[in-house]
Amino acid sequence: MADKAPAMTPSDLPVEVVLDRATGPRRDEADELLALLGDVSGEEPVVWAGRIIGFGEYEYRYESGRGGRSPLLAFAPGPTKHTIYLANDFAERWPDLVARLGKHRASTVCLYLTRLTGVDRSALRELLELSLAESRSQAV
Repeated sequence: MADKAPAMTPSDLPVEVVLDRATGPRRDEADELLALLGDVSGEEPVVWAGRIIGFGEYEYRYESGRGGRSPLLAFAPGPTKHTIYLANDFAERWPDLVARLGKHRASTVCLYLTRLTGVDRSALRELLELSLAESRSQAV
């Protein structure tokens, strides 16, 4: 049996195709996030897994020996929310910044923003900068 390609890989899909999954006011917000993550990372956007816009990449390896590739920073625009991918346990590690954000939901690595209206942009930028530094420190 052939090895299955990892789901999280960069593709040649145009970034605009993914950005256009956000509609109405969220489409302009997707452009704002594209510019913000690009500015913070200093990297060009690339579509990963057909739906995630990633900036830069790194290889990681767990203690188990398993590993993979991932964008340094990434987000996925959508019709109902934006998903921003951050460092593992970001909400527990940087609770003061997360509290400053405004309305959001969080999971282990995902920050979900229904809209950017009311989101503290400086807190968001700081979270992105901390997450980027963490990703770079984890690279093998």
